[in-house]
Amino acid sequence: MTVEELHSNEALRQTEFPVSQTLAFLSHAAVCPLPRRVVDAVKLCADASALGDQESAYFPGAITKCRGLAARLLGCETDEVALIGPTSLALSLVAAGLRFESGDNVVVYFDDYPSNVYPWMAWAEQGVEVRHIQARELGLITSEDVMAQVDGRTRFVSLASCHFIAGFRIDIDAIGSALHDRGILFCVDGIQTVGAFPTSLRHVDFLAADAHKWMLGPCSAGLLFVSRKVQDRLKPAALGWHNVRCPEFVAQEELVYRSGAQRYEAGTHNLLGIVGMSAALELLLDIGVQAISKELLRQRQLLIPGLRDRGWEVLHADANPAHAAAIVSFRRDGEDMAQRHAQLARCSIVTALRVDRQGRRFMRLSPHFYNTDAELKRLLELL
Repeated sequence: MTVEELHSNEALRQTEFPVSQTLAFLSHAAVCPLPRRVVDAVKLCADASALGDQESAYFPGAITKCRGLAARLLGCETDEVALIGPTSLALSLVAAGLRFESGDNVVVYFDDYPSNVYPWMAWAEQGVEVRHIQARELGLITSEDVMAQVDGRTRFVSLASCHFIAGFRIDIDAIGSALHDRGILFCVDGIQTVGAFPTSLRHVDFLAADAHKWMLGPCSAGLLFVSRKVQDRLKPAALGWHNVRCPEFVAQEELVYRSGAQRYEAGTHNLLGIVGMSAALELLLDIGVQAISKELLRQRQLLIPGLRDRGWEVLHADANPAHAAAIVSFRRDGEDMAQRHAQLARCSIVTALRVDRQGRRFMRLSPHFYNTDAELKRLLELL
């Protein structure tokens, strides 16, 4: 299946994406509706689970399959993927599994999504300084901005691959390369790009992403990438029967962890979520992330001029395509954005509202590849 086939065959589009039968859903940066094939996969698994041991029909094959699909999507090895969701949990496991000394420092962006701020703030209890990047505009973070906060005691930097309001994609390779040259660990919250844009891991040590946004999968099914190079440094923070050696479920006197990233999967998997995520990953790989990102940038170029022509202020409207994303946030002084949001909802158009630290309220659009030009143009007409 291709993007072109979906857009030229409305019956196919409504079959594959049932939400399109009743809504123009333009809020994938929040929580996505599930594609038909994902629903069918979860139903099949649930039906089989009613006939006996829930795991018997699917474990371990479903886990192995999902791990392989995730590795293909991320462009990494299977032993670098842990099946852990949500993103908040995965990032917290990274925070809990690393140890730094008092006087060391870590660098974060305070206006990132809280899941990528709070885990690192907790390190302050160990005497670790938490430094904040000073961005010139909301979400606009460059390698220079990052390195301006780095010194000889910097041990770790964590950033979002794309800001959840501003829709600005950072240069992961440039930032990661500069950090690795200094021996600094680099963590990425990839939830706003994985499934929508290629997300490079060449200079990344850790990446977390839940499936319920751009990956079009179930809530609380997600991925944690841990580079082979740092797996010995990241201690498993949660321990159980699955990640610590226990032959015949008998506890041993020594903690012997499983090899690879499976050492971070402590117990029984979210089987229904993983089966659904596998179906979603197959869909994304079938369409192709390059094709998806091309379509998302094309949609952006339709939306932004239309919004500007109607007098709306669009965040990072002129961003270079290398930094542009599928998130388009806009506002206007004196406008009741909540009222606009509600009006669109009554017209069966789903958007999101987000607020920055200054209290400015934005309407956020985040269409996916199956959304049509007709849906976007109707939005503009209503605005």
